[in-house]
Amino acid sequence: MSERITITPLGPYIGAQVSDITLAKPLSDSQFEQLYHALIRHQVLFVRDQPITPHQQRALAMRFGDLHIHPVYPHAEGVEEIIVLDTHNDNPPDNDNWHTDVTFIDRPPAGAILAAKQLPSTGGDTLWTSGIAAFEALSAPIQQLLSGLRAEHDFRHSFPEWKHMKTPEEHQRWRTAAQKNPPLLHPVVRTHPVSGKQALFVNEGFTTRIVDLSPKESDALLGFLFAHVTKPEFQVRWRWQENDVALWDNRVTQHYANADYLPERRVMHRATILGDKPFYRAG
Repeated sequence: MSERITITPLGPYIGAQVSDITLAKPLSDSQFEQLYHALIRHQVLFVRDQPITPHQQRALAMRFGDLHIHPVYPHAEGVEEIIVLDTHNDNPPDNDNWHTDVTFIDRPPAGAILAAKQLPSTGGDTLWTSGIAAFEALSAPIQQLLSGLRAEHDFRHSFPEWKHMKTPEEHQRWRTAAQKNPPLLHPVVRTHPVSGKQALFVNEGFTTRIVDLSPKESDALLGFLFAHVTKPEFQVRWRWQENDVALWDNRVTQHYANADYLPERRVMHRATILGDKPFYRAG
């Protein structure tokens, strides 16, 4: 029986659909290698019709590396590595901004696996954009300027205290997370540890300032970069169906979850794969 999986690119820079694979079962070494290399090349992969339990999702994610346990979001029962993103009128979404997941830690996630469990009748699409394509589209002088700079990433920028005060337990969890995750610095341009490609590594969700510049210069440059990285040319948009699974390389992408479906409900499960310390190495 053939173990060849089918990879269909969805655009020139980012995104591919994968078929001829069953993610709920353990993948063979050959299947995993094909999936891994497709992920490095296309940055985000989509697989239709993949009913997967939290335990199966965790097992799949662990093939890629150790998993992150989120300090704030709730998790699936008995599987703390699987975040439950259950959004509705009483718990409105907070990820309707362009962001790269968990860049507020020293070794931000290398990737993530997201499974669609319950969807609104319409809306709720997710968009991804390529930091590699965005960097390569910049002029050489701007690339050179950015390549030595460092930016601050702050947990509290996306998780402000006032949003986490519904109960004393939730507030205490937030305070503990804020204490454990003080602001830290990452390079503005990051080198992918496998492909060697350079990518923009600032995001509206967590990046607060470029520390090597004056506040006004930092605000102007970040404003430009946040707008530039989200140009449609660098994006792919996915219209979810129930039991779809998306896998993405968190080191070189940003994503945006459309919050256009309220008062309907949307439930997603996410596994987050720990990564390495971002670095910049001149090409």
